[in-house]
Amino acid sequence: MLASTLATFADPAAFAVLAAVLGLAVGSFLNVVIHRLPLMMEREWLAQCAELCPEGNSLGGGTDAPPLAAGGAAPAANDRLTLATPRSRCPHCGHAISAFENIPVVSYLALRGKCRGCGAAIGMRYPLVEALTGLLFGFAAWKLGPGAAAVGALLFLAATIALTFIDFDKQLLPDDITLPLLWAGLVFNVFGVYTDLKSAVLGAVAGYLALWFVYWGFKLTTGKEGMGYGDFKLLAAIGAWLGWQVLPLTILLSSLVGAVVGIALIVLARHGRNVPIPFGPYLAAAGVIALFWGPHLNQAYLRLM
Repeated sequence: MLASTLATFADPAAFAVLAAVLGLAVGSFLNVVIHRLPLMMEREWLAQCAELCPEGNSLGGGTDAPPLAAGGAAPAANDRLTLATPRSRCPHCGHAISAFENIPVVSYLALRGKCRGCGAAIGMRYPLVEALTGLLFGFAAWKLGPGAAAVGALLFLAATIALTFIDFDKQLLPDDITLPLLWAGLVFNVFGVYTDLKSAVLGAVAGYLALWFVYWGFKLTTGKEGMGYGDFKLLAAIGAWLGWQVLPLTILLSSLVGAVVGIALIVLARHGRNVPIPFGPYLAAAGVIALFWGPHLNQAYLRLM
């Protein structure tokens, strides 16, 4: 039994298929994280605000202070929300999602994209996140093969997918994801999985400071905030995983993709110039590209220079 299992993992095609199936299941969980983690953070902020100003008065702080609930009341103590509880339900009719209705991608197709209880449309993003996670997990396993590099890549991909969609929704990159991602990169590189530890530490420091300087340069010049601190932490995490050598490439790729998408949104979707566009998804995409092809792209870039 053990021998056959090891043989399965040793076969690149079988390993990729297993990783893709795992990715579908992880993608289903990431949908929960994407939806619930910002709500959990908001509830925590509201509870803290209610504790500080129980009469519902303004905190007197800056624009980052969250609005208070009516009367400054904290969320009900029995209205518990975690990544595990309560069970997923239809937001329209409250129908509890059964195990049959929660099979990644398959359930969406079987139900024709509608709630079994009320027939309301289910957002396309749910199967999209599941399919994207499955495809990226399968590709990572196929490209990297069995070993620590593949395991780390799956963790990196799961975190960046969650961050991408949360940032698209809320323009927020939670510390609950970015900071563990940074530390995990350093831990993997203690063993030299992606780069040496010195390069990883320098990558974390340089990644954070690079965007920190951009942030303050833009703010001092224009009086506006061009990005959030979560972007600094995400680039620091990418540097911790892949080393300082990939940071110029990551910044260049994310800036190019962000500029192209931003212009497209303004031209095609009449997206206002003053409406902020999250930068985290483009950093995450550039980090994924660097994870798979960073050294080759760096060599090609240096040849051009």
